[in-house]
Amino acid sequence: MSKKRKQYTPEEKVSILRRHLLDGVPVSDLCDAHGIHPTMFYKWQKVFFEQGASAFAPKQSVHEKQQAKKIAVLEAKLTTKNEVLSELMEEHIFLKKSLGET
Repeated sequence: MSKKRKQYTPEEKVSILRRHLLDGVPVSDLCDAHGIHPTMFYKWQKVFFEQGASAFAPKQSVHEKQQAKKIAVLEAKLTTKNEVLSELMEEHIFLKKSLGET
C-alpha cells in the first residue's frame, strides 16, 4: 500500500530551502523532517536558483488569462473615453467663453 505524497506550497518549498541555505541545516536532516527525498530537495534548489520563488507559484489558468486580457481591453476603452470626454468638455468651455456665456 503506497502513501499519498504531500504537495508542498511554494512558500513551504522556499522555507525548506531557506533553512538549509541560511540556517545551515543539513539536507539530510531537512529531508528526514519533511519526508522528502534528497533528489527532490536538490531539484527544488535548482529551480529556485534558475527562476526564483515565482517558479513554484501556480500557473495562470486559461480563464484567468482571458479575464486579464479583457480587463486590459476595457481599461484601454475607458482611457479613450475619458480622453474624448475631456476634449469635448474643453471645446464646450471654449465655445461658452467665446459666446460670452458664463
